[in-house]
Amino acid sequence: MSLKKRLQQDNILVAPGVYDGLTASIATEAGFEALYLSGAAVSYTRLGRPDIGLTAVTEMTDAMALIADRTELPVIIDADTGFGNALNAQRTMRLYERAGASALQVEDQTYPKRCGHLADKSLISPGEMAGKVKAMSDARNSDETLIIARTDAIAVEGLSAAIDRAEMYLEAGADVLFIEAPRSREQLSEVARHFENRVPLLANMVEGGATPITGADDLEELGYSIVIFPGGIVRAIARTAGDYYESLRKNGSNRPFADRMFDFEGLNGVIGTAEMLAKGVSYDRNES
Repeated sequence: MSLKKRLQQDNILVAPGVYDGLTASIATEAGFEALYLSGAAVSYTRLGRPDIGLTAVTEMTDAMALIADRTELPVIIDADTGFGNALNAQRTMRLYERAGASALQVEDQTYPKRCGHLADKSLISPGEMAGKVKAMSDARNSDETLIIARTDAIAVEGLSAAIDRAEMYLEAGADVLFIEAPRSREQLSEVARHFENRVPLLANMVEGGATPITGADDLEELGYSIVIFPGGIVRAIARTAGDYYESLRKNGSNRPFADRMFDFEGLNGVIGTAEMLAKGVSYDRNES
């Protein structure tokens, strides 16, 4: 089912964050209906750096292509600011769409951007952002590829200005609205009331971020259509990795950590090694 069609349903769509083929395949196996390719997660894992605009459009495109090769689920991809002006945003649309993305999330921060839950952000004018949304709409190959317009204005200009900006982005052609970092459940609710039944809304849950962690059922009741958990997997893996390396250094062996990790056969089972080897043999024996 396409993401566009899925969003016509009433129940909320939960999209976990992924950053490579392994996390995408595990999330797919867990039964999710869509995935979110987080620019922050790629920066954390590929660069070991914070989400402050260091990743390049080509790095994100490469990650998207590898994920699309591993799962058939629709993927929402972080397009940051479009990596420049409206023409850059058009190129980003073409690259991401060819790589297999189902939706692009673009935001109204200045470039280079920073994580939406960090302080001291700055914004481009709403008119410039509306132009990027229109440019991306003009550049997309398929109407099934959605544009998610994000505004970071709450932290800079306040909630009312954020809603005004989102209205402009909706008029410019956005398919989904994402008002980043509401500070309370009341602000989440106010956004939902303002756009009720007009456009799908996306909520972002960042552990320890500005927005209180709110469950999918509650967000659905408020009126949200999508909830993403973009960096949770990286925070979980980073915590586990720290414990793993500490244990290995201390004990000189992985035996004390064995109950918290896959063994060789266990990981091969997760990534489908036996099935792939058997498939390869079947082609080797094809005499037609």
